[in-house]
Amino acid sequence: MMSKKTVFFIIVLIVSATYCMADTFRFSADSFSSIMSRGREVTVLSGNARIVSGSTIIYASRIELFGNNYRFAECTGNVRVIDHQKGLHMTADRLVFDRIENIFRLEGSVVMEDFRNEVIVRGNFLEYSDQTEYVTIQVGVRILREDMICRSEFALFNRRTNILQLSGLPFVYRRGDEFRALRITINLDTDEITLEGQVSGLIHNEN
Repeated sequence: MMSKKTVFFIIVLIVSATYCMADTFRFSADSFSSIMSRGREVTVLSGNARIVSGSTIIYASRIELFGNNYRFAECTGNVRVIDHQKGLHMTADRLVFDRIENIFRLEGSVVMEDFRNEVIVRGNFLEYSDQTEYVTIQVGVRILREDMICRSEFALFNRRTNILQLSGLPFVYRRGDEFRALRITINLDTDEITLEGQVSGLIHNEN
């Protein structure tokens, strides 16, 4: 009977061989269980689980790898996603990661820190595409910046163009001014704000 260390080494070789043509893919954990039957390859990592895919590092209490060639990773418990290369740090209760499409779907108390654009994003659901750099946030959305606070129920953020679109009772507070509308679009580079539908606001005049 093979020891756990031997089995773990074999699994690492299998996973590494699967992805050697794509990018770096490594994992570690305190314990694991694996089903290697054809068509149902599942590996469960438990306790201080970690996977590394390219420049992305994911930590969680439990990580389940499944799908064709371990395409998906379902992570639960103290989930953290770190990508220093792209300037991102995300936390959530649950994450499903698609390695082929490079899509992150986070649920629960989601927080994204975008160091490149100096923005903090909060919500109950967040989807991020690494290829397009589009961020979709839903339910209880909060966007925080040094001099601005945004609230809405839905938001779309383009990290490449630094354009933020808010809908679902959107509200923006910036340097004492308040803005409300059906839809609010903000260019975070130029501070330009566009209001559409049922527009209202309050402008603060220090003089």
